[in-house]
Formats: sequence, C-alpha cells, structure tokens
Amino acid sequence: MRIRVVSPLLIAIVLSASVPLVPTGAAEGDLPAPRKVLKSEREWAKQLTHAQFLVTRQKATEPAFSGKLVHNHARGTYACVCCGEALFSSRAKFDSGTGWPSFWSPIEAKSIGQAMDYHGAEPRVEVLCTVCGAHLGHVFSDGPPPTGLRYCINSVALKFIPESKAGAKTAAKAKAGATPATDSSSTSDAPSTSTPPSDPSTPTSSPSPTP
Repeated sequence: MRIRVVSPLLIAIVLSASVPLVPTGAAEGDLPAPRKVLKSEREWAKQLTHAQFLVTRQKATEPAFSGKLVHNHARGTYACVCCGEALFSSRAKFDSGTGWPSFWSPIEAKSIGQAMDYHGAEPRVEVLCTVCGAHLGHVFSDGPPPTGLRYCINSVALKFIPESKAGAKTAAKAKAGATPATDSSSTSDAPSTSTPPSDPSTPTSSPSPTP
C-alpha cells in the first residue's frame, strides 16, 4: 500500500490563506451573508461553453498556452467566468512561462477557496471560487515577491474586465446605491449565456501537473 506524504509547505499555504468567518470583535449576526451562486450541472452546462464547463465544473485542465488570457497585458480585473466574482488584478499578474495565467495574489483572500488535490503524481493545493465553487487552478510556492506564491489559473475559468469598464461598473453600482434597490438574482453578475468565446483547444479530462 502506497502512502502519500503531504508536504508541510502545501499545508502551510492552505493555512496561511485561511480567512476567519467572523472577524475579531464582530458578532456573526452583524455581518451580511456571503454571496453564493448555486446552480445545477445542467444549468452550468447551458450557461458555459464546453471548455469552460469542463474546467470549472469538472476540474479539467486546458492545454498550456491555449488560453486567450495567457499573454494579456491590459490593465483590468480577472473575474470568475461562472459568477462574475472579481478574483485577480492585472497588477498581480506575471509571466511564469508555464502557459497559464499566473498571479502572485488574489484581490481578496475571501474570494479564493483552497483544498488539497490528491489527483496526479503529487498532492497539490486546488484553487476555487468561494462564491460558486468553480475550479480555477492550483497555487504553488514558487512565485515572486512579495507573497512567493503562484496562482496558476486556467484561462477559460476567467473573464477579463478592462480597467475602463471596471471603473464604469463601480460608478454605476455607487449611483444605484442612492436609489431604491430592485430585486435581482444572485447570478446577475454571471457571464452572458449567448456564446462566450472558447479556447481553441479542448481541456483534458484529467488535471495536469499545472495549473
């Protein structure tokens, strides 16, 4: 029987990124409930492209250098393609040479969930969207300063929002806050269900070493 030994460094990455559910000095009832997007597999399959569905809902991995955002150097925000949650900033993006978009830090730690992944030759730390549970990629400890981390993310799991559009969206939300709120679905920030662009290559059915 083969026993897998989990690296202490992997455990440290998971623990260091943990975010307490209730900050010190705050009562649980005083905090707004976190936004959650829950859909059936059929609903996700209808909303996403085939490649997006395989990666985000089935934990597949897109081929290296096949993603449209690998060499994207524009300034803006990288959001979850499933629910629209803002995950990474272009300011934290760097060229890792791996073939997948890489970031040294998320915008907010609470938006990124982590779990041990024992599929593959060695255990890895999986990265997920905390709002909708989408599989994004993995995080490694070979990144640049100041964190030393490399969030290796599938391109099809992300939706890029240029800085100009992101600013306009923030201003619109601020303006809307001054008027009576209207009822909206929790999935209002989800990407369009029309025909979002897909990657030229189909993701593999099983995760590869990276991302």
